Amino acid sequence: MNVLNGFDILFDRHPKNPILDARDWPYPVHTVFNPAATRLQDGTTLLLCRCEDRRGFSHLTAARSLNGVDGWIVDKTPTLMPDPDNHPEELWGIEDPRITFVEELNAYAVTYTAFSKSGPGVSLAVTKDFVTFERHGLVMQPDDKDAALLPRRFNGEFLMIHRPVSEQGAHMWISSSPDLRNWGSHKLLLPARRGGWWDANKIGLSPPPIETSEGWLVIYHGVRHHASGSLYRLGMALFDLNDPSVCLLRGEPWFMGPETDYERIGDVGYVIFPGGYTIAEDGDTINLYYGAADTAVCLARGCISEMLTWIKTYGTTMTGVAGLAAERVQLSTPTI
Repeated sequence: MNVLNGFDILFDRHPKNPILDARDWPYPVHTVFNPAATRLQDGTTLLLCRCEDRRGFSHLTAARSLNGVDGWIVDKTPTLMPDPDNHPEELWGIEDPRITFVEELNAYAVTYTAFSKSGPGVSLAVTKDFVTFERHGLVMQPDDKDAALLPRRFNGEFLMIHRPVSEQGAHMWISSSPDLRNWGSHKLLLPARRGGWWDANKIGLSPPPIETSEGWLVIYHGVRHHASGSLYRLGMALFDLNDPSVCLLRGEPWFMGPETDYERIGDVGYVIFPGGYTIAEDGDTINLYYGAADTAVCLARGCISEMLTWIKTYGTTMTGVAGLAAERVQLSTPTI
């Protein structure tokens, strides 16, 4: 693990960043960003990228690469287009996908944001080949986004992490379903902190959870609002392997934020937004794919073993869920 200015560097940005942008597309798009990622059975890396047109509406298009860095082959036409005639919740586009391979289905579950008249909600589709999709439609009503499935059932139920928004804040929740269509047993998973914390008031899941022998590593983004806009940075938490609703450790500092020109300058500056990852054959090297400034697709590499070391070093058991008196002080939550 490298160190810069006294801080551990968990992920090294690839020197070829940005690895994809609108100039690589075979048809006109304004921006390409916020990709989901998976490694196909033949070893090919597939990114399902959000593509925004000049109306401001988004669709999803797949790009494939043998090495996950360059030589990308982009679908000649959009891979998944909004279908407002059959799914009115997709009226103003579909955005920010995540991909989970579900072994039970022998298929990929794609969660994405459907932008409706009522705001953003969570939709789900299933595919075996990223050519044809079985849409399940809206599974979490607005205002909700930043969703991903876990890859298998727990106590007979599928689990989904998502981020509803209310007047009380934007926190991460977890819900269960017997069939990927009907969802319930909603439970607060990880709340945004309060006060001056880097992840105060608004957080959201980044890529799908990462399974390790010690639990599920979850990378999440925290949004800090300031006078000139907002700042997206990344933190981490560890959840119980057999009960992913239980948070074991939550990192106190953030570990990655916008630093380079391509992360600070774009349609929405000072944003890094990972939506997917692949794991190398060694089982440790992780390729993290992220959107930069809502304009381009980038890659950073790290190691799962170093992520586990980091969360043990900088993590706290005061996760914000228990509501203990000590936590109320620690998280700057008002007590009156």
